[in-house]
Amino acid sequence: MLRTLGVVLTAVTLAAVAGVTAAGAADTPAASTPVPLWTPSPSPTPSLTPTPTPTVACPPALPISGMVTGVTATSVTISYSLMFSGPPCGYDLPMTVLLFTSRDDAAKWQNPVAEAVTGLERNGQVTLDGLTPDTEYWFRFSDVEARRDPYVIGGPARTEPLSPCGATATIDARWGSGFVATVTVRNTGSEPLDGWLVRWRWSGDERIQSVWGGVPDNSAADVTVRNAPYNGTVAPGGTTTFGLLASASTVPAGITMTCGS
Repeated sequence: MLRTLGVVLTAVTLAAVAGVTAAGAADTPAASTPVPLWTPSPSPTPSLTPTPTPTVACPPALPISGMVTGVTATSVTISYSLMFSGPPCGYDLPMTVLLFTSRDDAAKWQNPVAEAVTGLERNGQVTLDGLTPDTEYWFRFSDVEARRDPYVIGGPARTEPLSPCGATATIDARWGSGFVATVTVRNTGSEPLDGWLVRWRWSGDERIQSVWGGVPDNSAADVTVRNAPYNGTVAPGGTTTFGLLASASTVPAGITMTCGS
């Protein structure tokens, strides 16, 4: 019986020890990852503010000006100047010049009688040919995109009257320091010519020494010869002549003359 009691006490003792060990293990905290006291926030990515595109106020009119700088009996020459071209407004050369025979037609952009296209230079000239003598013309501009200038109406420019006569020179003799020439004046009109006037400009150092059959009035390179008292009247289709003696270091191949009354 004592043996049995000892066995029981031993079992109870072992059970108690096991319970204490288990309880101690339960009271010991398990190892864990340390938790930081403060977590830094990520820095914000800076945003770039776009540079604003400058705005340009494009004029409602074409930035071009023009004026008549020359006329003949059948042509008008217009000098033009473009103030700016290209982006952002897109005003590009060439420009078109249109001619009208009345201001009313020009204002309404109707019935143009001639047109010409400028070159690509911002400052230049354009000549419109095939016009009617002794006639007034007005001009306007449009661009390559057919945009019409709403303001500029140039003119009037009057072409010269048709010359009632023509003049041609023939060099009759020449030598090392001069020459002799005959000038023929022809009435090209339908009415009798009552007086004539011949003009020309020397191309070099030529100078008038004497004139017969006409009255000279020359100033250096520019020469004018009027009719003599006895040969001013020329019938339609008729001719008259005058002669000249000139000095020159080089004799010209020809002389270009104009004639008027």
